[in-house]
Amino acid sequence: VTVTGEMAATTMDLSSNAVIDGTALVTGVLTTTAATVFNGGFAANAASTIATTDNSGLTLTSTAAASTTAGPVLVLARDGASPEDNDVMGQIVFKMDDDAGNLSTFARIETVAADVSNGGEDGTLNFVVADDDTFVTALSLAGGSGGYAVFNNGITLKNDLFINNADGSATAGYLYNDSDNFVVRSYASNKDLIFKGNDGGVLTTALTLDMSDRGAAR
Repeated sequence: VTVTGEMAATTMDLSSNAVIDGTALVTGVLTTTAATVFNGGFAANAASTIATTDNSGLTLTSTAAASTTAGPVLVLARDGASPEDNDVMGQIVFKMDDDAGNLSTFARIETVAADVSNGGEDGTLNFVVADDDTFVTALSLAGGSGGYAVFNNGITLKNDLFINNADGSATAGYLYNDSDNFVVRSYASNKDLIFKGNDGGVLTTALTLDMSDRGAAR
């Protein structure tokens, strides 16, 4: 079947290939029982659902040759007028039935436009989880000031915590567990351990452990 103009029909049953050389406008429900291929792109102007009856998953595939250019790319774009600081952008929401059969949200990943100033844009990536039927932002990765992480509560690490120089050139120190003893270690040879605090608004060195002198306190 080849359609080159317009066709109006209440019911159409195709048992062979159909070529539409133009635009197909579907105002109801489009149901396919086999793979559907869009060679020219696909646009949905309203909320859309892609459902599967098993756990086979959904795959976004790029057949472009391997290169240093990323692909495939999933873009969540909010292209509306009058953006303001701290507007919420895209979300990825994870839902499942609870034990009462209610479809519930257990976690989501969301982005926030912290600063929408042209040329000075800052963003925040939030990891939000359900906590006793409420939601807490367990982790925020924030732009501005070079980027930093904000944890809602404690940090649990399976292994040691290494602290590197800002440029990543070397490890300055690390924290670890040694037979249930909490160890703070200066990693570089002969580099001191220095404890500083705020004394009436003045940054003050309270204690220096001189590692070039067997850890003598200064």
